[in-house]
Amino acid sequence: MTTGPVVRIGSGEPFTATPAPRLTWKTLSRTENWLQARAEIELVTAEARVTASLDGDESVFVEWPFAPLRPRETVAVRVRVEGVDGSVSPWSEPAEVTAGFLESGEWRARFVGSGSDEPHLLRATFDVHGGVRRAFLYATAFGAYDVRLNGSAVDDAVLKPGWTSYQWRLLYDVNDVTAHLRQGTNTIGIELAGGWYTEDFGFRDAARRFYEGNPAAAAQLVIEYEDGTSTTVVTGEDWQWSPGPVVAASIYQGETYDARRSGDDWRPVVLVEVPDVRPEPRSGPPVRVIERREVAEVLTTPSGKTVLDFGQNLVGWVRLTVSGPRGHTVTLRHAEVLERGELGTRPLRNAAATDRYTLRGEGEETWEPRWTFHGFRYVEVENWPGELSPAAVSAAVVHTDMRRTGGFTTSHPLLQQFHDNVVWGMRGNFLSIPTDCPQRDERLGWTGDLQVFAPTASFLYDCDAFLRSWLEDVMLEQRAAKGVVPMTVPAVIPQVPGQLEPVAAWGDVITVVPTVLRERFGDHDAIATCFEAMAAWVDTVTDRTDGKLLWESGVQFGDWLDPDAPPDQPGQAKTDAGLVATAYFHRSADLTAQAARILGRDEDARRYGDLAARIAEEFRRTYVTPSGRMMSDAPTAYALAIVFGLVDGERKAAMGERLRHLVRAYGYHIATGFVGTPIICDALTATGHVDAASRLLLQTECPSWLYPVRMGATTIWERWDSMLEDGTINPGQMTSFNHYALGAVADWLHRCVAGLAPAEPGYRRIRVAPTLLDTLDDAFAWHDTPYGRASAGWCRSNDLVRFEIEVPPNTRACVRLPSGAEHEVGSGTHTWTESHPRPRRTRTGLGLDSDLATIVDDVEAYRAVLGAISSIDPGRAAAFRRSTRWTPGRRLRDPLSHTPLEIVEAIEKALAALPG
Repeated sequence: MTTGPVVRIGSGEPFTATPAPRLTWKTLSRTENWLQARAEIELVTAEARVTASLDGDESVFVEWPFAPLRPRETVAVRVRVEGVDGSVSPWSEPAEVTAGFLESGEWRARFVGSGSDEPHLLRATFDVHGGVRRAFLYATAFGAYDVRLNGSAVDDAVLKPGWTSYQWRLLYDVNDVTAHLRQGTNTIGIELAGGWYTEDFGFRDAARRFYEGNPAAAAQLVIEYEDGTSTTVVTGEDWQWSPGPVVAASIYQGETYDARRSGDDWRPVVLVEVPDVRPEPRSGPPVRVIERREVAEVLTTPSGKTVLDFGQNLVGWVRLTVSGPRGHTVTLRHAEVLERGELGTRPLRNAAATDRYTLRGEGEETWEPRWTFHGFRYVEVENWPGELSPAAVSAAVVHTDMRRTGGFTTSHPLLQQFHDNVVWGMRGNFLSIPTDCPQRDERLGWTGDLQVFAPTASFLYDCDAFLRSWLEDVMLEQRAAKGVVPMTVPAVIPQVPGQLEPVAAWGDVITVVPTVLRERFGDHDAIATCFEAMAAWVDTVTDRTDGKLLWESGVQFGDWLDPDAPPDQPGQAKTDAGLVATAYFHRSADLTAQAARILGRDEDARRYGDLAARIAEEFRRTYVTPSGRMMSDAPTAYALAIVFGLVDGERKAAMGERLRHLVRAYGYHIATGFVGTPIICDALTATGHVDAASRLLLQTECPSWLYPVRMGATTIWERWDSMLEDGTINPGQMTSFNHYALGAVADWLHRCVAGLAPAEPGYRRIRVAPTLLDTLDDAFAWHDTPYGRASAGWCRSNDLVRFEIEVPPNTRACVRLPSGAEHEVGSGTHTWTESHPRPRRTRTGLGLDSDLATIVDDVEAYRAVLGAISSIDPGRAAAFRRSTRWTPGRRLRDPLSHTPLEIVEAIEKALAALPG
């Protein structure tokens, strides 16, 4: 043992929302195969020093072994561990944490405001006399707020307190503000805007306010003096309000700021009527400005407008430093893409995404909005006074402040950019809640998007506390909807048909996400807390099927955004919606049964296990032929059956063969939507068709994962063709250039290609099973597990492949190499080398009578055919690529029967020129 353990409490923030926070520690050691035998945990309070002993290897989410914390109590916790080898670590550095919650009934602050929806300022004065030992500020708002004490911000969080289902749940923030106070008179000020509370939600003309009432803020400042006395300052009728420099603020529309307005027209506040909700402490990290990016390029559009390119599609806002005459207004318009050289704003729909700043006219002025956010790469600047210097503008990257925990690297440049795009897509859409997109008039917590992306998210960032908080809202919304999990949480678009009806793959978020949090973070409490909601969802779907076990009724999205669906009918997928729904019905019943077994709920385990088995049997009876052919003969149908465990044995193998056939028939282009895309490579891998998965992964023609990369994307698109090959935006009314759902395949890159996966919850045991792709030279993944850094990867050198893994202390890894060799290893770094020559293709006499499957399986031959057509008629080449089904038993000349002779001869010549 070289270094002692590192202790982490709760979400990593300095305050805990619970009197008994769970403890996690990582042990740093160079000793191979190190395992913990016992641990000592020491608690230091103002009154005492207490030690608890723990036998065994538990070190993740360990239950608090001490008396519950009291409100505002600050304690220090440290740990030392003993290994099974007898080694003993030094004590860790103390981790300090403060109880950030209030006593029951202690909240006394009143909600105050101006009585209007306009942004405004609030303030009050109070006196401080005597030595202050500590002072804590608790604050919240129905809306968005910020607090200053004596002119200084109390923290660096933004858009507080974030978005929750306000009618049932409101969070408050707590800060230690001792250093902000001074003897004598002090001033506390609150800036208040509407945020999500006053936004119009819905689509186009149907957008409406959901939450009723004006924005209001509440704050409670508790001052503890050194003599043991205390005073409390609360918002109430003695406060004042004033219009401030923020003229207008909207999440969707943007912010208008007039620096000439001083905010000194003070009037008595109004006690605002708000939902009857007792605020609760924040349990996860807040939203912050995470980084700032410089302008990459200044562009002049064909119409003569000035546009700033930040080189990356991001979420946040811009900060500007400007000098000019008083009353001069600079306008900033945001968009993700350019179309024909101009700002591409059509996909924003009703969102103006426009900020305006009116100058005070007193020298250099620096400003950035704080009550809105935009999804953008490009900013059009209008009416800049004088010459615009790129250094005068920067972009703030804004999202929930989660700790980065995972990554993937490869020397394949397009695949690496794709994975980078996945990370940026998550960053932009994990802003207070997991949203579908960050730019248009939507930005909602669509449950289906998060359901498919949760495994990827849990690898890339420590999002356990973030998602646990959101799941609280999911359960509240579900309870209100009598067991139905809404399509969006918070559920603010009831006018949308089916919003409060059960929808497969969307409502299943309540069974999938708690399972993922236990699997990836070791958060056993996730399924314990959510179990009743998991069961309620399965029971609700059971009731809707009337005991038939097939879920073929009601509103369904099916395999949403199948690339063959028309632009304005994204639900018209190849896969039958009832098949999709029934597969998910089985999955949720099965996950609920598993959760029940883990929790020791034996009767529930039997009931839901039996239900899952009966659904699976009915699924096979209805949708699967005895030979393994699906009645809905589409890739997503086979992927669901394979990955969700609905078939096994010979039938599973037959389905794998058919899936491989379909993937090839579509020319190794994506043929799946939201439901099939995250799992199709898993299904191919599980049935022995890694070659097909590899071709699918690295396809660059549309539709494919790498087509957007080839088109310059820096985030994941909502549609496979959000931008068409001619550089114009998809004509559909629903197009976003920052959606993370179709990037969910990154989980397969982590688990299967690099080969790093949890074998037990929280990576207590690690499964390392790398999958070699003949089209890659290397692949490497790392993840900061609750036990420490784990990594796995491989690299080719001619015919030799070197495998390297890193296993953190207090864990073990089960390794299976591509040769079939198996190893079980403990902590440390381990390497192996195996011979895996790339397959060598033999090519003989390709021509018009060659089998279509033979042509498409030969990348050079396929490109030669398409290149020959394109050299004469690019439009015909694109049509040929889209319409041809590359199936065995058909000759190349068959789909060319009506093709001009000139093109046919060019194809023959191109194929003949290929080397043998």
